[in-house]
Amino acid sequence: METRAAQIAAGKAAELVWLVEHPPLYTAGTSANAADVIDARFPIYESGRGGQLTYHGPGQRVVYLMLDLKRRGPDVRRFVATLEDWIIHTLAVCNVRAERREDRIGVWVRRPEKGEGCEDKIAAIGIRVKQWVTLHGMALNVDPDLSHFSGIVPCGVSEKRYGVTSLTDLGIPISMAEVDMILRREFDRLFGPSSNYMLGSTENAPRSVRSRRSASVPSR
Repeated sequence: METRAAQIAAGKAAELVWLVEHPPLYTAGTSANAADVIDARFPIYESGRGGQLTYHGPGQRVVYLMLDLKRRGPDVRRFVATLEDWIIHTLAVCNVRAERREDRIGVWVRRPEKGEGCEDKIAAIGIRVKQWVTLHGMALNVDPDLSHFSGIVPCGVSEKRYGVTSLTDLGIPISMAEVDMILRREFDRLFGPSSNYMLGSTENAPRSVRSRRSASVPSR
């Protein structure tokens, strides 16, 4: 990712978006707090992105975006807002109403059945921008083992009324391939048309690509 971003910044490579799944691990952003590690049952990687601690694992669609903001508009806030819109629009296709929060990181789903004011995070955003090229991106919970989040305080959010959820947890039976199809379509609507090469899964790539660790804007 670092190499590709440098090539994009130098005008030697095209933009690229990776759709990946990681083995179970925790990633630490530049604002991570060691006290937020409760049970280090999985490897912890310092990722270089903005934000704190989060979990990645099977059943979670992780999306790494290497986009040239010099060409698309050098506005990091707009880029982050568009990422949030991408997740929200994708979930809307799945009949899930998700929302951003100004006082909290992530994209959230209201859970009134759990109690007053309860909300669960269904997706996280954590990026880095280097020479106006973006790195890292977002993670959408499709069908991960949600108990794996309990090893950390996800993104520093510790209030009991705020948890984590997934499409499966919300009763939405959907495959990763179907989610990818929606992501591709909504990406084109928000960011502009892409080629299959630009927005590609590494599911069938060599293991060195599939499981490579992620390597600033705060994770949202």
